[in-house]
Amino acid sequence: MPFHSPAVWIGFTVLVLGLLALDLGVLNRRAHVLNMREAALWSGSIIAIALAFGTFLWWREGSKVALEYYTGYLIELSLSVDNLFVFILIFQYFAVPAELQPRVLKYGIIGAIIMRAVMIALGALLLQRFGWIIYVFGALLIFTGIRMFKGAEGRLEPEKNPIVRIARKLIPVTAAYEAQHFLVKKGGWHATPLLLVVLLVEWSDLVFAIDSIPAIFAVTRDPFIVYSSNIFAILGLRALFFVLAGAMDKFIHLKAGIAGILVFVGAKMVLSAWFHLPTGISLAVIVLFLATAIWASVRHTAEEESTG
Repeated sequence: MPFHSPAVWIGFTVLVLGLLALDLGVLNRRAHVLNMREAALWSGSIIAIALAFGTFLWWREGSKVALEYYTGYLIELSLSVDNLFVFILIFQYFAVPAELQPRVLKYGIIGAIIMRAVMIALGALLLQRFGWIIYVFGALLIFTGIRMFKGAEGRLEPEKNPIVRIARKLIPVTAAYEAQHFLVKKGGWHATPLLLVVLLVEWSDLVFAIDSIPAIFAVTRDPFIVYSSNIFAILGLRALFFVLAGAMDKFIHLKAGIAGILVFVGAKMVLSAWFHLPTGISLAVIVLFLATAIWASVRHTAEEESTG
């Protein structure tokens, strides 16, 4: 069966829909906060499936395709984790009750999948028609990485977000949450704060899709590798959220590591016409950035606990 045959795409789509149905429709049929054991088990399972899929690609297509997939997956997973931190900040800002967070995350994950699919198709079309746009993508990643390193992109101001401002102008918003409802009728339709939270989460999905898709195109132009690495990075995010929710403050250097990855990938795109870096080396550099950021964060936390 050819690698890019419709059967391959259909088979992968069935696998993704099956995992989504298992996550949202079976394991979490009733919205509830996952405990650490449940969250870690499901996140670990998705990561194991993603790594096994890379092994399948290695067996089927060889090391080049597999390394491109693994590199893309690691880039997208790191950016998706950063997206989760934004989700956490949104929940904190709007004081979203714990029992309502899984409902928002469900829409956030589905929205992220849709956004990535659209951006992949758009990015592939632009690169096919305008080869020079690879340099625009690279410059965008470098700019984003520098802003992230400086902390400029970390300031969350939901009330200034255009989507939130438009929503508030179009429909009145209740002062308190109304169970799991997005809209309630009180002498007329009113939005609840939960609707604003979902809109803001979807907006962040769009922003991160704009950043993440150029990053993966620095590794490969193969639409199937781009799509599969993105989807696997997203699938386990709902469970991973509950793993990271209580540990956000402990990974203080993770943003710096992700910023370094963005600058590195952006520079690779900008220099692609003159200099080609093998995928294996790119993967090693990305692993080094992440490992260093995690090690520095763990060390910093340990030092604080020992002196506190």
